[in-house]
Amino acid sequence: MKKNIELRPNVETLFGTRDENLHLLENGLNVVVELKPNSIQIEGSPEDVARVEQVFTDFDYLRAHGQQVFNGELTSMLRVLVADPAVTLRQLAEAGKQRSVGNKRQVQPKSVNQRQYLEAIEQSDMVFGIGPAGTGKTYLAVAMAISALLSKKVARIILARPAVEAGERLGFLPGTLQEKVDPYLRPLYDALYDLLEPEKVDRFLEKNVIEIAPIAFMRGRTLNDSFVILDEAQNTTSEQMKMFVTRLGFNSKAVITGDITQIDLPNPSKSGLIEAMNVLQGVEGIRFQMFNDTDVVRHHLVQRIIRAYEDFRSRDDRQLTLQLEGEARAAAGLTTITEKPKESTAVQQ
Repeated sequence: MKKNIELRPNVETLFGTRDENLHLLENGLNVVVELKPNSIQIEGSPEDVARVEQVFTDFDYLRAHGQQVFNGELTSMLRVLVADPAVTLRQLAEAGKQRSVGNKRQVQPKSVNQRQYLEAIEQSDMVFGIGPAGTGKTYLAVAMAISALLSKKVARIILARPAVEAGERLGFLPGTLQEKVDPYLRPLYDALYDLLEPEKVDRFLEKNVIEIAPIAFMRGRTLNDSFVILDEAQNTTSEQMKMFVTRLGFNSKAVITGDITQIDLPNPSKSGLIEAMNVLQGVEGIRFQMFNDTDVVRHHLVQRIIRAYEDFRSRDDRQLTLQLEGEARAAAGLTTITEKPKESTAVQQ
């Protein structure tokens, strides 16, 4: 099926740099897009052509209603759109507008899992975001917390992290208690300053509207009217995790993020996050969102690094399984290979 769409003024913004967005639609929706002097021709199945036509219609609608969609955000939305037939460009743009973070930016998912994560945070009181580094777990959670604070859905934000070294021994740190724990909490500060003006962040921190603290500071508290985030949750103990998830008060949300492949505890099997994944599955009001290497939004090399580590770990696990099976068979008096008796090569006299 072929369909011609009339080219309207400023529609070239939709095409992207070097027509990258058109190529994205072609590859993702199995269509051929050809530019004509006054129109654009789309060729493909009726369903795919209709979806591309809807993209152009939605783009015109958003522009007519004064909603600016910049190229980076537009490309991200189109990636989600081609991966999920259930969404449209207009739905994604309007959802991002509702999640606006101050005057700086809107919160836009860059993958289907990120979209499901944001929807889970909006719809559930407690959400676990679990996956590798660079998938936006913490950044999106902080962005949703700021959006909730600025829209007065909550009165404060509380960001917590376990104070566990990533293999290093930092030793004695001088300064006040806050100065001692700040190095552990720096990634949370980075997200705040990236999403809000520095003066506003400093003012919120000074007035304790935004509080950043180690998880140990949460004991004994009841957190009402709060958006609470626990970052690096894979480094909590079982006791710490149970303590944290039972702090939730009225009109509050909690988001717990972590990467179970980067546990820095002395005994990784005792991670509170792993236990919570087993204990809390199926509990009403709690959602789990898993991420993988395809959700990585850092440098494209990070995706390949994560995939290489996963391949290496799976090979290592297979070798360990074979070794254990061999040891078990040997302990049982069995041989792993049945050897045939060798034939004599001696010449009979």
